[in-house]
Amino acid sequence: MYDNIEDFLQSNSNLMPVRYSYSEIKKMASGFKDKLGEGGFGTVYKAKLRSGRLVAIKILSKSKTNGQDFINEVATIGRIHHVNVVRLIGFCVDRSNRALVYDFMSNGSLDKYIFSQQGAISLSCEKIFEIAVGVAHGIQYLHQGCDMRILHFDLKPHNILLDENFTAKVSDFGLARLYPLDKSIVSLTAARGTIGYMAPELFYKNIGGVSYKADVYSFGMLMLEMAGRRKNLNAAIDHSSEFSQMYFPTRVSDQLNQGKEIEIGDATEDEMKIIKKMIIVALWCIQMKPIERPSMSKVVEMLEGEIESLQIPPKPFLYPQQIPEDDVEDNLSTTCASRMTESTEIINLIADGN
Repeated sequence: MYDNIEDFLQSNSNLMPVRYSYSEIKKMASGFKDKLGEGGFGTVYKAKLRSGRLVAIKILSKSKTNGQDFINEVATIGRIHHVNVVRLIGFCVDRSNRALVYDFMSNGSLDKYIFSQQGAISLSCEKIFEIAVGVAHGIQYLHQGCDMRILHFDLKPHNILLDENFTAKVSDFGLARLYPLDKSIVSLTAARGTIGYMAPELFYKNIGGVSYKADVYSFGMLMLEMAGRRKNLNAAIDHSSEFSQMYFPTRVSDQLNQGKEIEIGDATEDEMKIIKKMIIVALWCIQMKPIERPSMSKVVEMLEGEIESLQIPPKPFLYPQQIPEDDVEDNLSTTCASRMTESTEIINLIADGN
């Protein structure tokens, strides 16, 4: 693994941020006393550069992927600089010790602001919308603003960081993939991402190949949670309830298509207009077939345009068996369990992911 990483660093020295020794990393983090958080790829600590600048250091856990998660992060963030993508300042690779040094984000991750928690700072509807637009710009840049297309594959509230001005920064590129701009489909050996945000083509191979549209789907699921300020699946509702009551995307899509007002807490008329725009765009993003989802450029255009110009999207399906038979590719099996069984499986999957 160490040799793999060293080979990568030697052949990509032109795009590298600063390389630190492990002793320098330990000193910057004051012996790893101030822990900011922990995730699947490692533990993050608050630290300080010699200049006095605050940074976040992610100490990567022991890799099961031959160092690929480390290479992914350095290869992707190491080559870009965008206001809505977290900046990689430096890294450390010292035999089994691997660390990544980022700009410090004083307001932490988005999840703590959109999922109700006692004592949490409440962000205005306008600020939530600004964050959504910022994330959209960041993903658009990853998809189209570099010499290589960067697919994130793990967009979710936990991986959106906020600086002192609540500017959104896309972070955590451990699952990212780079591929040429002129190539539309990326080959994957296994599904990657977080249940509840993963695009259906990662499970169902017959609805379309895996492409940048997988990130569009994840962004749609993320933005629905931002609009509703709650998880898309409400596991608190009794499992015997109608599935659409438990699953936010289905419920708001039904309300839109029936011409009803969307039910969101005690939002004002102006706030409802913002929320409705976010929901309409998000529902376009989570269409079952990748070909029916907009590009991130189109998503930005829709978010920054007038709500009156937006068309109501078709109801998003959760699994291919829901799609009318004449709209399904020939190789899709039409035999399926009852809708209730399918819904229960999806409820359990998403609940496990959350």
